[in-house]
Amino acid sequence: MNGNNLPPPNDVIGLYKSYNIGGIRLYAPNQDAFQGLRGSNIEVIIDVGIDVASLASDPSVAYTWVQSNIQPFSQDINFRYIAVGNELIPGPQAQNVLPAMQNVRDALQSVGLQDKIKVSTSVSTIVLGNSYPPSAGAFSSDALSTLQPIIGFLTGTGAPLLANVHPYFSYIGNLNTVSLDYALFTSPGAVVQDGQLQYQNLFDATVDALYSALEKVGGNSVPIVVSESGWPSDGGVGASTENAQAYVSNLIRHVWQGTPKRPGNYIDTFIFSMFDENMKQPQGTENHFGLFNPDKQPKYSLSF
Repeated sequence: MNGNNLPPPNDVIGLYKSYNIGGIRLYAPNQDAFQGLRGSNIEVIIDVGIDVASLASDPSVAYTWVQSNIQPFSQDINFRYIAVGNELIPGPQAQNVLPAMQNVRDALQSVGLQDKIKVSTSVSTIVLGNSYPPSAGAFSSDALSTLQPIIGFLTGTGAPLLANVHPYFSYIGNLNTVSLDYALFTSPGAVVQDGQLQYQNLFDATVDALYSALEKVGGNSVPIVVSESGWPSDGGVGASTENAQAYVSNLIRHVWQGTPKRPGNYIDTFIFSMFDENMKQPQGTENHFGLFNPDKQPKYSLSF
C-alpha cells in the first residue's frame, strides 16, 4: 500500500478473487480492505500497525485494537494470524514484543476468539546466528534472549512463528558463494549435502535452518509460516522480470512439497508483494517486488 498510484483496496481484493489468490497480508488494519474481504474466505495475516510499546504497556490498548479491528469482522473475514511487530527482533523494541503478544491474545480471549486467531510476530532471518548447513541452524544470542520466551508462548498457544524468507537478499549478500540457480529454484541437482538431506534451493535451506533453530530451544512443535518471500524485477543485482517470474512461479509450485527436513508438509507462504511501491524508502530494489502493475495487469505470467 506504500504507493500513490495504486487501485483502491476494494478493487485489489477483487483482483485477488479473480486470480484465486488464497491469502493476504495487511501490514496495518484497513477498513476498505476489510469490506472487500468480507465473505471471501481469503486467509488474512493482519499486522497490528501500531506502536508495539503501547500494546505492551497497556492491556486496554490491545483490547481497543481487537474491539475495533477484529471483533466486528470476525464472522465474515478469515483472520488466521495477528503479527505483533515485523522484524523487531533483535532491536530496541524487541523486549516489547512478548508482552504485546500476551495482551493481544488476552484481548482475543475476552471476546472468545483465542482459538480461531493465532497471535505471533514476524521475524527476518537476521535472528539466525548460524544457518549453514541447515541442521546447524541456531538463533543468535542477541535474538535468543527475546525469542526463547516467545517460542514458549507459541508452543503453548499452538501458534506458528512467522518468518520473512528472502533468498534474494541472501544471494546478493553472498554473490561469491550462492549461485543464482540455487536462489531461483533452478539448480539441476543438490547443492548442499547435510547429512542424509540434500538441498537444491536456498528457500528450503533457510526454512530448515529456522526449524533447526526452533528445535534447539524446545520449539519442536512450532510450525513456520513464511510471511514474506519474493523477488524484485528491477533496481539491483539479479533483479529482473525474468528472475522474478522464475522465483515466484517456482515458489508457488514448490511450497506444496515441504522441505527436506519436513517433506510433504505444505509451507503456508505469503508472496511479497502485490504491487510495486513507488513511495517506499529508501528508493531502490524494494520498490520493485510487485506481482502486478498499478493498472492491475500482471507484471509477468503467473498461475496461483
